[in-house]
Amino acid sequence: MAQDKNYTIEETLDPDDWDSLRTLGHKMMDDVFDFMSEVRGRPVWKHIPDSVKKQFRTSIPMEPESSDNVYNEFLENILPYPSGNIHPRFWGWVIGTGSPMGVLSELLSAAMNSNSGGLDHHSAVHVEKQVIEWFKEIMGFPSKSSGLLTSGCSASNLIGLTTARNVMSNYDIRKEGIHPEKTRMTLYASEEIHSSIQKAIELMGLGSSALRSISVNEYFQIDLNALKEAIYRDRKEGYSPFCIVGAAGTTNTGAIDDLNALADICKEENLWFHVDGAFGSWATISPEVKPLVKGIERADSMAFDLHKWMYMPYEVGCILIREEENHRNSFSLTPSYLVHGTGGQGMTGGDLPWFSDYGFQLSRGFRALKVWMSLKEHGINKYGRLIQQNIDQVRYLEKLIKSTPKLELIAPASLNIVCFRYIGLDPDYTRLDDLNKKIEIELQESGIAVLSLTLIKNDIVLRVANTNHRTRREDFDLLIEEIIKIGDIESHKSE
Repeated sequence: MAQDKNYTIEETLDPDDWDSLRTLGHKMMDDVFDFMSEVRGRPVWKHIPDSVKKQFRTSIPMEPESSDNVYNEFLENILPYPSGNIHPRFWGWVIGTGSPMGVLSELLSAAMNSNSGGLDHHSAVHVEKQVIEWFKEIMGFPSKSSGLLTSGCSASNLIGLTTARNVMSNYDIRKEGIHPEKTRMTLYASEEIHSSIQKAIELMGLGSSALRSISVNEYFQIDLNALKEAIYRDRKEGYSPFCIVGAAGTTNTGAIDDLNALADICKEENLWFHVDGAFGSWATISPEVKPLVKGIERADSMAFDLHKWMYMPYEVGCILIREEENHRNSFSLTPSYLVHGTGGQGMTGGDLPWFSDYGFQLSRGFRALKVWMSLKEHGINKYGRLIQQNIDQVRYLEKLIKSTPKLELIAPASLNIVCFRYIGLDPDYTRLDDLNKKIEIELQESGIAVLSLTLIKNDIVLRVANTNHRTRREDFDLLIEEIIKIGDIESHKSE
C-alpha cells in the first residue's frame, strides 16, 4: 500500500531511549532512599522560600524539557520542602509517616496503571478484595459484609452515612431526593467528633442542623445520658433520629466512646450505628488496648484510615458496611456502556458487582497494592507492636509532663495523643494562650519538632499525636527540654 505523503508522524510519551530513562530511574531511587534514611539528621520542617514559590507561578510549558532537567528542578525546588511528616519528631495533627515499601509499591501500582473501579478479570480488584477480607477479619465484621478502599476517612464517613441515610429513610431517597416534609432526619455524635461528619451531613443534603453535637464527660467521651435525652426530645418534637456516630479515637484527645453502650442504644432505638475509627480503630490489633474499642464489631458501618496509624503512604482509607445489599443499593448504577457480569472470560465478564457499585468513584487507582505489600512484608503482629510502642511512648511523655513543674497536663493520654501546656513556675494565666502559641511556632520554625495546637475547655494547648514509627523516647526527652527552654525565654521577654 502506498504511504500517504501527508501522513503525520505519530508520537508517544514513551522515551526514545529507555536506557537513559532507566539510568535516571535508578538515580531517583538512590536519591529517595538517601532522603528517607537520612531524615533524622535534618530539621523536621522548613519554610519554602519566596524565590522557590515564584517557580510555581510560571506559565504552562509549551515545549519539552529533558527528563534530567525536570528531575533536577524537583531536587532543587520540591524535595527539600516537604510537610515533614516522615521525620521522627513530627507529631502534628494526626498524620502518618509512610514507609520505604510504600514508596516502592506506589511505583509498581503506577506502572500497572490499573483502574480498580471495575473489570473483574485483572489482578488489582482481587488484591483489593483480599485486603478488605483481611480488614473484616481484623475488625470482627461478618464475612458477608462489604467494604471499599477510599481516599481516607472523609470519603469513608460520607459513604457509610449515605448508606445509613438511604436505609433509614422512609421513602426512596435516591429517586426522590431530600423532602423536608417527608423526613426530618437527625444524627448524633459527640462535640469532639471529627469535622468530616458535619461535612458528610451537609453533602448528603440534610444540613448541618441535622447533626446533634452531644456534650462529653470528663474523659471526653460522649455523654450517654445527654445522648438519650436528645433522642427522646427529637422524637417528641417530630424529628426522625436515624444514626449515632461513635468515635474510636477523637482527633483532639484520642478519646474512645463507649462503643458497646452506643451499640445497645442503637439497638433499643432502632438506629444505625456508625463508627468513625480513623486511627483509634487500630487499637484492636494491640492486645493490651484492644478492650478500649470493644463494641466496634457491632457497628453497622465503620470508617478507618491506613495512612495514619498504619503508616502507609497517602492516601488510603476504608469503609466496611455490615449488610452488603444496603451498601450496594446506595451506590450501584450501571449505564449501558458499563454493562458487566455477562459471563465468559473477557474483560467484561466476571462476577457482579464492581467496586464502583459501592462508592461514588468509577475511576479508582490501585490503592490496595501498598496495603497488600506492606501487610505481607511486616505482618499484622508487627503493626500491633508498633501501635503499642506509640502508646507506650506517649505514656512516657505523659510522665515527663507530670514530673515537670513548669508543664501542666490538660487531657490524659488515653491512647496515642496527649494535650498539655507550658505554665512556668509562677504563671500569669491570662497570657498562657499566647505563650503556648509562641512555643509551638518556635518548635516548628527551628525545625526541632512539629506539634499542633488545639482548644481544650477554652484553653489553647500543645498537642502531640504519635502515629510515627520512627519516633524514639529520646525524641520526647528533647521535646520537653526545648519546650522549657523556649517557654522560659518567651516568659522573660514579656515581663
